[in-house]
Amino acid sequence: MRHFTVELEELNNKLLEMAGLVESAINRSIRSLVDQSRELAEQVIRDEPKINHMEMEIDGMATRLLALRQPVAKDLRFLTSALKINTDLERIGDLAQHIAERSLSLMHHPLVKPMVDIPKMATLVQAMLLKCLDAFVNGDETLARSVLLADDEVDQLRDAVYQELLATMQRDPGVVPAAIDLIFVARNLERIGDHATNIAEDVVFLIKGVDVRHHAEEVEKV
Repeated sequence: MRHFTVELEELNNKLLEMAGLVESAINRSIRSLVDQSRELAEQVIRDEPKINHMEMEIDGMATRLLALRQPVAKDLRFLTSALKINTDLERIGDLAQHIAERSLSLMHHPLVKPMVDIPKMATLVQAMLLKCLDAFVNGDETLARSVLLADDEVDQLRDAVYQELLATMQRDPGVVPAAIDLIFVARNLERIGDHATNIAEDVVFLIKGVDVRHHAEEVEKV
């Protein structure tokens, strides 16, 4: 029987491999939107089943280790965190596909406005995802917590996009279909930020054994 630490390392590597696929999917989906690239959008859609397959593989690996090895302490935290991070990564992959699909739809319409706010949102959520994954790899609690603070900025950018696009639709009803696509893109980016935040929370739990969801850490101190 292989040593438990070897199996944990294999699971860790598989999770990082999936994270790389998801990062690439987000990057391509946004580039397809900004550059109006059908090829990039279609590549994101083609790659999405691979992310789904990897999610099931990781889920199976972690579940088997939980059942057969009965881990304790940090090993148990790692496996439970891996299961949750795996789910968040798969959902981010789904959202990247949704953005790619909206990108394909937008190719049939002229741009509603210069692409500024949405790429800015995309840059921020990509940075959040990269930071939480770096925090996971390096056991960096401070870096993970910095992701939690960035979520409010994503929400503010989403609100600004919504307001501007709604005003644009009121001025020119002819842009409504394209504007709605962009609203959904902003919503998908905001949700990617939420999932990156979830991963950062799981990383803090893995490192410190502290639950920071819904400000639970502050409640415990009261």
